[in-house]
Amino acid sequence: MSRIGNKVIEIPSGVTLALEHNVATVKGPKGELKVALPKGITVEQDEHNITVKRTNNEIQQRENHGTTRALLHNAIVGVSQGFSKKLELVGIGFKATQKGNAVLLDLGYSHSTTIEPEANATIVVKSATEIIVEGIDRQAVGQTAANIRALRKPEPYLGKGVKYSDEKILRREGKRAGKK
Repeated sequence: MSRIGNKVIEIPSGVTLALEHNVATVKGPKGELKVALPKGITVEQDEHNITVKRTNNEIQQRENHGTTRALLHNAIVGVSQGFSKKLELVGIGFKATQKGNAVLLDLGYSHSTTIEPEANATIVVKSATEIIVEGIDRQAVGQTAANIRALRKPEPYLGKGVKYSDEKILRREGKRAGKK
């Protein structure tokens, strides 16, 4: 039995769900998202609850059961509250500049790099060393943040690079630390 797939999804006020031809359309105050429903997965809707069910007990159906429930839940949370990821730039001379929808990053290379956000995501530069990626689509927000972080991952000796605000970097001792 799928533990995630069997959980009931509560629909907050202001959010509507419409089911048409294996596509669930979720509308809310922040926008609209569509979730494709795989074959063999059905969605039952009450007034304030959604239940995801599967037609049989095959391996693929069991896998799709939990995934579909999670995607629907993420869509409902996204259109009602939204998602955000906060990134920090650590290092001398590392800075971020807002350039329209995109962000211009100086990360110690000989050139600047411009990153465009994914669809349903926006990039906000709070200060020269803080970037916030926001949006209604959880996957788009996470992918945009990962694209920014991939430009200069934090290194373990000095901790320089682009990191998530809640990320802990395991620091290593240098070569001179062990010598006497």
